[in-house]
Amino acid sequence: MLYIVATPVGNLEDISARAIRVLGEADGIACEDTRRTRGLLSHLKIPRPSAFMSYRQGVESKVGRQLLGLLEKGRNIAVCSDGGYPGISDPGYRVIAAALKAGIDVEVIPGPSAVPIALLQSGLPTSSYTFKGYPPRKPGGRKRFFENESDMPHTLVLFESPYRVSASLEAALSMLGDRKAAVCIELTKKFERVSRGYLSDLVGEFEGVKVKGEVTIVIAGNNPKFRRKIDSK
Repeated sequence: MLYIVATPVGNLEDISARAIRVLGEADGIACEDTRRTRGLLSHLKIPRPSAFMSYRQGVESKVGRQLLGLLEKGRNIAVCSDGGYPGISDPGYRVIAAALKAGIDVEVIPGPSAVPIALLQSGLPTSSYTFKGYPPRKPGGRKRFFENESDMPHTLVLFESPYRVSASLEAALSMLGDRKAAVCIELTKKFERVSRGYLSDLVGEFEGVKVKGEVTIVIAGNNPKFRRKIDSK
């Protein structure tokens, strides 16, 4: 069995009883950063399994083959990331696809995710939303990323590096107009912070600011109700 295990995005109290059991019973664990996951296992008083490896961008193909070999031998393998769901803007999709192709059962162990947490914290519509992961790093690609969403009515949720928050907000304002948005930092952690307002306000707030921690940005869809009204007087 391949287990896809969601782990806390910040607050360790958010780990589920089911996730604890699966991590404790797994023959092997593949994780994004072995140091982070070792700390989680230590906190949960779970011994490190004999098969304990880093499954991250750059080694997905190589480690994925190793994991598939263990699964084909009848081993139970748990895959987790540093926080949230593996496979959602983190490695995981490829080994899931390979396991299913090989006829191996896959079970997802639900848990925390920054996407719904940020969506609810934003105060923006939740009935329909689009999650798009990380915007491109280069300015041109970043602008096209937001331009492709300009006519969409759905609330937009994305992750961003703390070093590019200001750049993404500026690109969003340029391509989408002055819509309501929220910048969510360090969700569920001690220093959680959520800044809400129109994009122009948030651009001013984060310009030149060094942001620390994980960042999720939520932006309203294309609806006049969530666009700043311009005073024509």
